[in-house]
Amino acid sequence: MSSKIPPPLEPYLALPPEASLVLLTSVLGASTNWLVLRYLHRALIHDGAASLPSADEGAGVVLVSFMRDFTFWRENAKRMGLDLENLSTKRRFACVDGLTGLFLPTQQEASGRTAEYVLGSPSLSDVSRVIRNAVRSLQSPPGSKSKVLLVIDQPDLILATTGDEIGPVHLGNVLLDLREEVHSMLVTLSADAPSALAQQTRLEIDHAAFLLSVAHQADMTLSLRRLDSGTARDVSGVIRITTGEGQCENDRLQKRVEERELLYFVGGDGGVKVFERGQ
Repeated sequence: MSSKIPPPLEPYLALPPEASLVLLTSVLGASTNWLVLRYLHRALIHDGAASLPSADEGAGVVLVSFMRDFTFWRENAKRMGLDLENLSTKRRFACVDGLTGLFLPTQQEASGRTAEYVLGSPSLSDVSRVIRNAVRSLQSPPGSKSKVLLVIDQPDLILATTGDEIGPVHLGNVLLDLREEVHSMLVTLSADAPSALAQQTRLEIDHAAFLLSVAHQADMTLSLRRLDSGTARDVSGVIRITTGEGQCENDRLQKRVEERELLYFVGGDGGVKVFERGQ
C-alpha cells in the first residue's frame, strides 16, 4: 500500500491558492493526522518528485501543533520519506510545539532542535508572536511575501484549556491576522457531535461558534467521519469534500475542487488507500 498521496486526493492536496483557507475536521475514531501528513508531503516535495527540492523551490511550511509534539510528526513523516529536520535546515519547514510547554512555567520560545519553536503560554499575544516568528524564519528576506503554508493543528485546544479567559471571537481574530502573514492556511478542528451539535456547556457553545466561524470562512472543507453503518475491516472512514462560501471568489480553487465523498483506509504501516464507494 502506498504511503504517499492517494491518486483521488491529488487535486485537493495541491498548495492552496493565495489567501485561501482549507479546513479539515475530525471526529473520535477518524483523525486528520494522516491527511495533514499528506498535505506536508505535497507541499514540501515539489510536484511529487522523488528527490527533495532546493531551498528556493516550492513553498515553506510552518506546522503549529497543539495536540502532538514534533517527534510524532517527524517519525510519521519519515515513514513517507519526508525528512523534516533536513527540510528545516533548508528553511523549508518549521514546527511550533503547542503541546509540551504550553502550561509549564519558564519555557523557552525556541527549543534545542532545528527550526522548532515551543509555546510557553496560552496567551493569544504570545501564541501569535511565536507563530509569526516561525513564519518569518522561512521568509527570505524576512517579511517578504514568500510562499508559506501555515498549518494549525487543533487550535480549539486553547478554548478547552483556558476556561472563560479566551473566547471563540478572540481566537478567530488571531487566525485572521495570521492569514495576512502567509500564502495560505490549513486548520484542523474537532467536529464531534457533543461539541458541534448539542451544545449545553459553555465550552461546547464556544467550540461550536469557533468551528462554525472557521467553516464559513473556509474555501474548502475536508470532513472525516466514521462509517455510518459502523466499523469495517477494510474501511477506516469517510472523507467528504465540500467548497465554502469563499470558494466562488477563488477561480483557481473552483476549477480544481469537485464536491464528493470518498472512503479511506489507513493501514498499520501508515499507508492510506482512498477509493469510491463500491470499489
